Amino acid sequence: MTGQPVLLVGSRRDAHIEAVAAGLEERGVDVLVLDTLSFPESPAIGLGERLDSITIDGRDLAHPAAIYMRDVYAQPLAVGVDIEDEMQQDWRRTLVAFREKAHVLFSLLGRWAELGVPCYNPMSADWRLSKPMQISLLERAGVPVPPTVWTNDPETVRSFAAGQRVAYKPVAGGASTQELGPEDLTDERLRTLRGAPVTFQKLLPGDNYRVYCLDGEVIATIRIGSESLDYRQQEETIEEALLPAEVTNHCLKAAEILGLRWTGIDLKSDDAGNLQFLEANSSPMFLGFDRRAGTKILEALVSALASHAS
Repeated sequence: MTGQPVLLVGSRRDAHIEAVAAGLEERGVDVLVLDTLSFPESPAIGLGERLDSITIDGRDLAHPAAIYMRDVYAQPLAVGVDIEDEMQQDWRRTLVAFREKAHVLFSLLGRWAELGVPCYNPMSADWRLSKPMQISLLERAGVPVPPTVWTNDPETVRSFAAGQRVAYKPVAGGASTQELGPEDLTDERLRTLRGAPVTFQKLLPGDNYRVYCLDGEVIATIRIGSESLDYRQQEETIEEALLPAEVTNHCLKAAEILGLRWTGIDLKSDDAGNLQFLEANSSPMFLGFDRRAGTKILEALVSALASHAS
């Protein structure tokens, strides 16, 4: 063993953190959970002026064996963050505290990346991962993506929707995908774009797929059957599947372009049955798919992390 722990960034309340920790501990790997949900109450993090001056609860951690990044909880809207009381008491002070927390955690993770610590996934990939950025990068590289616009302009929406079925959803997530209807194209309805821009995308009516890539390999491909436009929480069938070699190669290419050692990629087929890339997730959930489809994603991820500690 390296003498350094595999570091899990997230919260012990997260089932994925717990499962990965248990899998590593079963292999005799030293594990440390950096509880970013509890920070700054705990743990105690110290960063000095040198790049490798890093301590956590007094322990020198400049070179952990590897890092599994689940969540940094560095903004108030993160799932699991409960700050309603604090926001009501003093919203400005609460937002400032989150800003300070984010700067320390992002700097910490950035230092580890600069020091060459294997990270699943590095913060350096973040700028590529917003949907308007990642889709454009994939399209430029020849990876098939559906026609999409992100806009707050009513006329752009009307023009895009002319002659085709369109799905719409938030730019960063947080609500289900809906089909655009005539009632959504009224002046009154489109005026709501002044509040926030929205994603509009050619509607894809076919099957849903989730492809998991890890260290340059496809480790699982899952077909998700659902009558709903947005399958989340409405899955009817979940089963392992095989994809054409060209699609598999596109998945690996997408992971490389986006700088992801580990990702779950969502694809959906169009009217002609051609698979289009919707999004690559930097910290995908997988326990439910392992349970229902019989895949071994957890085992593969634990093995990859453990390999750096041996």
